[in-house]
Amino acid sequence: MSANYSEDSIRTLEWNEHIRLRPGMYIGKLGDGSSQDDGIYVLIKEVIDNSIDEFVMGFGKTIEVSIDEKMVTVRDYGRGIPLGKLVDCVSKINTGAKYDNKVFQKSVGLNGVGTKAVNALSSYFTIQSIREGKTRKAKFNQGALLEETPDEENNGRKGTIVTFVPDEEIFGKYRYINDYIEKLLWNYVFLNRGLTIHFNGTKFHAENGLHDLLSRNIDSPMCYPIIHLMEDDLEFAFTHSATQYSEEYFSFVNGQHTTQGGTHQNSFREALTKTIREFYKKDFDANDIKTSIIVALSIKVQEPVFESQTKTKLGSIHLEPNGKGASIRNYVSDILKRRLDNYLHMNPDTAEALLRKILQSEKERKDMASIKKLAKERVKKASLHNKKLRDCRIHYSDNHERRLDSTLFITEGDSASGSITKARDVNTQAVFSLKGKPLNCYGLTKKIVYENEEFNLLQAALNIEDSLEDLRYNNIVIATDADVDGMHIRLLLITFFLQFFPDLVRNGHLYILQTPLFRVRNKQKTIYCYSEQEKRDAMEELKGKPEITRFKGLGEISPDEFGGFIGKNIRLDPVLLKKDVILKDMLEFYMGKNTPERQNFIIDNLRVELDTVEV
Repeated sequence: MSANYSEDSIRTLEWNEHIRLRPGMYIGKLGDGSSQDDGIYVLIKEVIDNSIDEFVMGFGKTIEVSIDEKMVTVRDYGRGIPLGKLVDCVSKINTGAKYDNKVFQKSVGLNGVGTKAVNALSSYFTIQSIREGKTRKAKFNQGALLEETPDEENNGRKGTIVTFVPDEEIFGKYRYINDYIEKLLWNYVFLNRGLTIHFNGTKFHAENGLHDLLSRNIDSPMCYPIIHLMEDDLEFAFTHSATQYSEEYFSFVNGQHTTQGGTHQNSFREALTKTIREFYKKDFDANDIKTSIIVALSIKVQEPVFESQTKTKLGSIHLEPNGKGASIRNYVSDILKRRLDNYLHMNPDTAEALLRKILQSEKERKDMASIKKLAKERVKKASLHNKKLRDCRIHYSDNHERRLDSTLFITEGDSASGSITKARDVNTQAVFSLKGKPLNCYGLTKKIVYENEEFNLLQAALNIEDSLEDLRYNNIVIATDADVDGMHIRLLLITFFLQFFPDLVRNGHLYILQTPLFRVRNKQKTIYCYSEQEKRDAMEELKGKPEITRFKGLGEISPDEFGGFIGKNIRLDPVLLKKDVILKDMLEFYMGKNTPERQNFIIDNLRVELDTVEV
């Protein structure tokens, strides 16, 4: 029977209802905070962006950010929102000052949605403006106004204060990971020289722009000192790594981190290739120029056109909103060619080191050509004759909002991969099955990736041979048993990624799947527990003598149960690289030859573990 379609079928939603009903349209995926692109971080960014726009316009050099459990507060010292429009600016769509280009010339937030989305998706939201010796406050719940105070005298420093708590009805049980927030704040100060941000007592400040960004993020030896150039609204810095293989980009438009690149990034790559060919008067293969390059790129434009609401990819635009004037491509090409050509002529040592790196990449590419050809033939043959990869229906190549949910589980053994395969969401989740323990690849060259069947097939499944831009899955999840063998497989896989694809880890794509250690249940209720403490809490909650099951491996968990652990309530631990960690030294210590230092480290940490075990 067809549904009755009448006037009663038509419904008009309030602005906050629409945002809450379709949050993905405004902030991308929701998530629980384990991924750096989860919605709770987008909310923080939307609020800080307004403070950054004030700084860019010359008002307020300091921003204060604090997080107390789940409550976020952002305080700037800009002009303060005009008091009569305080409520409208956070509760009326298409309301804001950024439509007036005389006030906000090159702002990211031009659609009048940002803080409205934060307001609508928060269980608690307050905003206070201080300006012209007066202040006004407003308080909201899920976007609904609860209270607006009358204007009061206030001689404090002018500016805006926003406090909010993301709504658990939308985000579930979430957590903030400071590493992600600190990365966001560092990017703000790298892109805005003179800005200072204080976060929970820590100061963030940078004097040298994108040069500082690369210095902070590069943890491998460089082939030559960072080349850092800027002119008008374009700034870029780059070098080549001596040890990593793929390209790595930190690209920004009006301060927005365009993680998916776009016109500006493609224009840079084209212009760099052309400039280097002309400078050295040799028609180098573009891949030999770009292999191992690490780039930071920032451009400012009026009314940027992004390919998604989350603003992670810049579309093709002209520098002037009326369609006249230079294209992004011509603008980037002109500045890069002039400035880089001059730089290389004035710095012959750097020019010589850059040439050596390109020639080295050329030699390695030619040496690897026959091996790569054979490896690709193996991949085609394996795709026809085995089931190592159970693919999903959407991939990285789809639009940004959809691909955020794409996940590849890497597991070992038929029983474990079978359980995950039966329980997964076939639309967004794929499974790659390992055959036994992978090779310890520490210290080996990338040649082993093509010669080793497991690595070759895994690289092909991820589609990361040449660049992360083609990565087919946003989330790569290592799913192994929580025993000694499972831990060893985790380490070997992490070593593989850090050795050959470290930017995949740096960009927040690698995770460890948490699976429950215990099932505690009685006739009324079942509780899955991920630690001894959770088991004790569950026993206390269920009283009596509940049945307790200890899961020894993933294969012991039925597909029906497994579906609950890799669905909406999935628990993931991100694999994070700390800034003060030198990647080469860390890999050598943990995965190199067995040394007395490592033995002592294991013994000391084993003692700590034993001391904390409760009998």
